Amino acid sequence: MGGKKRITLEELARMVKEGFDQTAWKADMARGFADVNTRLDGVGTRLDRIENLLLQDHLNRIERLEDSVRVLKTKAGVA
Repeated sequence: MGGKKRITLEELARMVKEGFDQTAWKADMARGFADVNTRLDGVGTRLDRIENLLLQDHLNRIERLEDSVRVLKTKAGVA
């Protein structure tokens, strides 16, 4: 019959089951990745907040240092 292979119902059932199993696995993986993405978004938001707090703290410290230097220069008659 021209090289066509006949398959049994058991073989067909096994192939269909494998296809469903792979699809289910892929869906589980997609849900898992969605959870990871959600958690990473949360981590990113928290890191952004921390970065902003640190930058603001550094800006405040620099401004205080500049004020102190200005006072010292004025008292030393350099300014």
